[in-house]
Amino acid sequence: MSYTSRLTHAFQNAPVLPLDARSRYVLISDCHRGNGTWGDNFLKNQTLYFTALKHYYAQGFTYIELGDGDELWENRRMSQIIEIHNNVFWLLSLFYRQGRLYLLYGNHDMEKKKPHYSDRVCPTFFCTDSQCRQPLFPGLTFYEGLILEICGREDRLYLTHGHQADPLNSTFWRFSRFLVRYFWRPLEHFGVLDPTSAAKNYTHKDRVEQRLSDYALKTGRILITGHTHRPRLDPDTPQYCNTGSCVHPRCITCLEIVGTEMTLVKWTYDTRKDNTLYVSREVLSRLELAEV
Repeated sequence: MSYTSRLTHAFQNAPVLPLDARSRYVLISDCHRGNGTWGDNFLKNQTLYFTALKHYYAQGFTYIELGDGDELWENRRMSQIIEIHNNVFWLLSLFYRQGRLYLLYGNHDMEKKKPHYSDRVCPTFFCTDSQCRQPLFPGLTFYEGLILEICGREDRLYLTHGHQADPLNSTFWRFSRFLVRYFWRPLEHFGVLDPTSAAKNYTHKDRVEQRLSDYALKTGRILITGHTHRPRLDPDTPQYCNTGSCVHPRCITCLEIVGTEMTLVKWTYDTRKDNTLYVSREVLSRLELAEV
């Protein structure tokens, strides 16, 4: 199966959500939440992420995670990830209870595609507020793709992780997982990066992004992905966009959609004149979808 066929297949049974003047969506990808050890790349930005998540919850956004939310290649037990990042899953459960949570799977959490994964593997979490276990995401389905349909127009936004354009991380994902678990992860401790990773190998990253961009142009679709960790929202070439990731060295990036305006945002640490530290939200670029 070609990468174009894999991408098209991702949207065959995808849910369709409305996009109108009242819509508020935040698109985040590649959190790679781990088990709290030295290999947990999410740890360095967990405060930035939680601060951003609280902001979007308070502002009435619907949270859409475009895959690789949890690092299930390096870690075998989802329960450990939930236990370590208890505060994050508590907040995500609040989104879910209000019908404002959609989770896609990527190559690093492909296990979530299995039927009833949420109820079987992570049915509950320990709530520190109530000091007891509570349901996490009862009945949740993890999707490969999701579609946002602009009301009153035939235009749609096509959301998926993007690994479909990367054979090593789609067709041969089990082999790649084996290499990460038993070969590249131990070497990463000594500073050796995985050359097969689209996030770490720039030649590979460019190739995957070119395929994603070509697919968007050939199909006439607006395609939004993660996977490569490189944020992108270019008004001159709006057909392919990328959320970036939550494991950048000093920031996290995401896409906000309010009405028909899409904004690429960076959350990072900053200092005031009195040297106090705070979390800032910085707009990187904007795109009016009605003009695409």
